[in-house]
Amino acid sequence: MWGAHKVPLTVPMATTSPDSERLSLEAYHISAELGFILPEPLTEVPPYYQPWMEIAQHVTELIDSHMLRSRILQMPMLNPAFLESHRELRMAHLALSIMTMGYIWQEGENDTVKMLPRNLAVPYWEVSQRLGLPPILTHADAVLANWRKRDPDGPFDMDNLELLLSLPGGDSVRGFFLVTLLVEKAAVPALTSIPVVINGVRDGDVKTVTRALEDISQGIKDMTDKLKLMHVYVDPSVFYGIVRIYLSGWKDNPSMPEGLVYEGVQEEPLEFSGGSAAQSSLLHCFDQLLGVQHEPQSGAFLTRMRDYMPPAHKRFIRDISRQPPLRTFVQEQASEPLTRAFQLCVANLLAMRSYHINVVSRYITVPAARARQLRTQGKSSAGDTVSRAPTVLEDRGTGGSGIMCFLKSVRNRTRDVSLPVKANDNGQGLNGSS
Repeated sequence: MWGAHKVPLTVPMATTSPDSERLSLEAYHISAELGFILPEPLTEVPPYYQPWMEIAQHVTELIDSHMLRSRILQMPMLNPAFLESHRELRMAHLALSIMTMGYIWQEGENDTVKMLPRNLAVPYWEVSQRLGLPPILTHADAVLANWRKRDPDGPFDMDNLELLLSLPGGDSVRGFFLVTLLVEKAAVPALTSIPVVINGVRDGDVKTVTRALEDISQGIKDMTDKLKLMHVYVDPSVFYGIVRIYLSGWKDNPSMPEGLVYEGVQEEPLEFSGGSAAQSSLLHCFDQLLGVQHEPQSGAFLTRMRDYMPPAHKRFIRDISRQPPLRTFVQEQASEPLTRAFQLCVANLLAMRSYHINVVSRYITVPAARARQLRTQGKSSAGDTVSRAPTVLEDRGTGGSGIMCFLKSVRNRTRDVSLPVKANDNGQGLNGSS
């Protein structure tokens, strides 16, 4: 449920050749404990930048009082050059992103702005350039770098996690971001097994590849189990009627057909997509590993979403794609345990994508139908969050995709990489894991 731009962003280049060296996570800033999640995000930036934090920490209240835009216009112009560490830059990007989304959407879809003011746009652009991220709220901001433990020694779970910065939506926006974070965390064993698979294929080590694929299939299943928490922590009417608009971008959005001018950066408007689950690097990695080939339109959208990821994570996806194809290796080995392990990965990935379709139906398709019905009957009211939801997002994701057609296409292409497993596989064929 969670982009494109007209100018290139600064992206660090790879310093090693993935074709000749063994793949490891360290080269891509991927944590063995947390995967793509930023370890120990800062909760503050240096004191010089406190004017940013004073606004970013109160975005929800300022939107509710219709005062956010005026507060941002009064904000001093700060020089981002004093941000030194990667974590300082990530915290600054999160704060500037939260302010930007609130500034644009403070008054809803019918009173957007055409220009982001210079005192926000210029430092935001410069921080984005240094990180290789676009100047808009991304999955890397709102999920991967937007968390802290209440008890540092406590568990990584909903009761012990909280957001650093938030947007309107109360418990549901907290639930949406943190459940997504738990999905990322659940994937860590699968993510750390990807180099094991790739290096095992290079070595021709069937047993190692088989064991690692079993870990990956379990990790994907665990991701689906965590995704089910969305139904516990996120209210569909609040997500649809309140949260979604603040995740929306200014590309493929009729509310902002010309994009957004970043004052002091350039005179022409720029277009960036809003937040999307496709900005998570996880499924891109699994697709590349398993050999999933998407339809041209869906594939183009997914490729574009990689520009919304931290550059090192984007490189990891690219370098997986350059490895000897796993599916071919599985076919050539003709090992029943290996084939079964590969197939279970495909089955669990397919099950996850099918479940994601159900989630999107509950949180977008059904509320959209209800909103249309209420408007047709003339029953919309200020107190009904669904009826007040943006009309332009009824059949589209916040990333700008035609959401159901896209998700079904991606699911169907996942099914296409299936391999036949012998009849004595104890039911672990394509549908055996779901």
